[in-house]
Amino acid sequence: MTTKVAVIGAAGRMGATVCDAVEAADGLELVGRFDVGDELGDLGGADVVVEFSVPDASPTNVAHCVSRGVHVVVGTTGWNEERLAVLREQVAAQPGVGVLIAPNFAIGAILMMKFAEQAARFYESVEVIELHHPNKVDAPSGTAARTADLIGAAREAAGLGPVPDATTQDPDGARGARVHGVPTHAVRLRGLVAHQEVLFGAEGEMLTIRHDSFDRVSFMPGVVAGVRAVADHPGVTVGLEHFLGL
Repeated sequence: MTTKVAVIGAAGRMGATVCDAVEAADGLELVGRFDVGDELGDLGGADVVVEFSVPDASPTNVAHCVSRGVHVVVGTTGWNEERLAVLREQVAAQPGVGVLIAPNFAIGAILMMKFAEQAARFYESVEVIELHHPNKVDAPSGTAARTADLIGAAREAAGLGPVPDATTQDPDGARGARVHGVPTHAVRLRGLVAHQEVLFGAEGEMLTIRHDSFDRVSFMPGVVAGVRAVADHPGVTVGLEHFLGL
């Protein structure tokens, strides 16, 4: 059986790579390419839409797909709890529709997040550093925010207190953002694609967990896996790890 796939954000770097991956994958057929200004309409008759646009446009795009009863795999960042709550209501009105919100599609990045979550309860100190190309519009990245959130929840479950930090003066924000209590830093540098490291510290030791994506093709196996599985997971799922048995 062939799954018909449309891509929203098809003119972007990620969207174009997704189109190529769909066309190369067995059992998938690319039936639509949409970008800014295009009328989404019936989405080309797609069974599944892959959505890689920008944070401001993504909720409207996804809502359109859901209203049409079309499954969605979302790679756009910016999906906070408020937006997810609205999306869950929209999906509840369309029984059987599945939406995957994936902060990252690289298998190595997903494993990095899982390993960091497991390590979190053993270390007093932790910081997250993400590094991306300067064309990225949001900071911190969705992957960094998701990683910090998982770490923060694991620390709370283990009964750990706040990350130790004696800083009292930081007028320019050198200590970075705090995501679920975890210091999180964003680097924007020409030549990078997508990179992240998690630093754990205890007396006398440091554990570093790092993942590097050198090319956007590294995300494509995860995108294809999401497209193949999303129809089997009705409702809203956050994180591709739930489709991978992790």
